[in-house]
Parts: sequence; structure tokens; C-alpha cells
Amino acid sequence: MKKSKVIYRIFPALLLFTFFALNGFGAGPEKQQYYEIKIYRIADKIQEGKVDVYLKDAYLPALHRAGIPIVGVFKPVEADTAFGKLIYVLIPFKTVDQFIRLPGALQKDKLFADAGKSFSDAPFNEPPYKRYESIFLKAFMNFPQFVAPKYSNSPSERIYELRSYESATDTKAIKKIEMFNQGGEIDIFKKLEFNPVFWGEVLLGSHMPNLMYMTTFSDMKSHDDHWSAFGKTDEWQKLLRMDEYKNTVSKANPYLLHPTSYSDF
Repeated sequence: MKKSKVIYRIFPALLLFTFFALNGFGAGPEKQQYYEIKIYRIADKIQEGKVDVYLKDAYLPALHRAGIPIVGVFKPVEADTAFGKLIYVLIPFKTVDQFIRLPGALQKDKLFADAGKSFSDAPFNEPPYKRYESIFLKAFMNFPQFVAPKYSNSPSERIYELRSYESATDTKAIKKIEMFNQGGEIDIFKKLEFNPVFWGEVLLGSHMPNLMYMTTFSDMKSHDDHWSAFGKTDEWQKLLRMDEYKNTVSKANPYLLHPTSYSDF
């Protein structure tokens, strides 16, 4: 019986590892990182408090012990209809192997088991969250490494913008990624000092084909000023006129977020 349980836990991880190996998603010479975005859906303040305590006191410390030093936790801004309903967790991984091995490392972490027991063993009729979604991404070639921004003002003032660009087909999605890389769109963000955190192609998620990226600002005015400047650049206007990059995005979803007080960045 015990052997069956072990096989049941390991088999999905083996399948996922095989998937990445067959499709060439190893670390590779580019040293492109990988990211997981977990989105907790919560019903009320009680669940929000339970998720906060779990992330702050159990999950993030365990990830640090597992060799992931910087993890971001974010919530929608007050003006968003999703305010009080979602909590985002961004986890950077050096390799796919680190992602695959994380569940096993957490299972062996007694401090994590003790600190997170009330969360993971919550009664069925008092769940700490409604559901959670997991999105897995590979960093873009021209922005291969995660970058944590540095601000001195209050987290409640900072604006972190997570964007998801959906495409009508895989071919259109590839062209949009090319537009960021070879087309030079990422360079515009760097030039205007958007303080980007990551760009990533979604490998596993619920809105594929799509890509996601995050830029950061000290406050909302800085956010608005940066985007206003972006739209006026010659480089962006040139990209907009190029036929090969037209209709590459069928739906753009911007999410304005504040980092939590216990987020690592």
C-alpha cells in the first residue's frame, strides 16, 4: 500500500519531466529561467488571512530553504474588481529540474510541515481558499533571468503590472514572442526604465497560447507616465506598422498589483 502511494505521487512528476525533456525545455546554453505563477482564489477576509499566514510563515521560508531565495507575493489594487479575491505568487526557478524536485523537498521539510499543518490539513468545510491555479513559463531569450526591482517606498504604493497576451494561434504567439525578442520590443521597455521583472512564454496554463510579463513602478503616476512615453516612441510606432507583427495579440489582460508586506520584492 505504501509503495503504491509513493508511485502515485512520483508518476505525475516523471511525466512532466519526460514532457520537458522530449520538447527540449532543459536549462540549455541560454540559461533561461522558468517561472511558476500560483493564483489563489479566495472568498473572504478569513480565507485571505489564512493564505497570508501560510505563505508568510510556512511556504516562503520553505522555498528559501529549498534554494529559491526570492519569491514575490501580490494582490490586486484596491480599484480592481478582483481586489480581495486573488493572491498571486511568483516563483523563479533556475532549471526545470529544480521545479520538478520542489514537491519532494517540501515533503522532507519538517519545519514546513509543522508551520503549514493547519493550512494543508484544514477541515473540508473550512477550506483556506476556493481553488488555486498554476501557470508554468519559460523565460524569453532576450530576458533570460529574473530581476527583482528595488524600491524604498511602501509596498502599498508600488504598482507591479502583470500582463498576459493571448494569441489566436500558436503561430501568432510565436510571432509576438519574436516581436519582443528580435523585434526589439523588450529593448524599448529597458530604454524607458520600466523595471521589468520577467518575460515568459506560457508552457502550461489555462489561456494558451499566451505569454506573460511583469513590469514595476514606484507608484501609479510613474506607471501612467511610463506607458504614455512608451506609446510615443519611434521604435514602438515602427513595430506597430510592420505587417508581420499585426494581429499577434487577440486579447491583452493587464493586472495591476501591490506587493504584500512579506513579499521578497
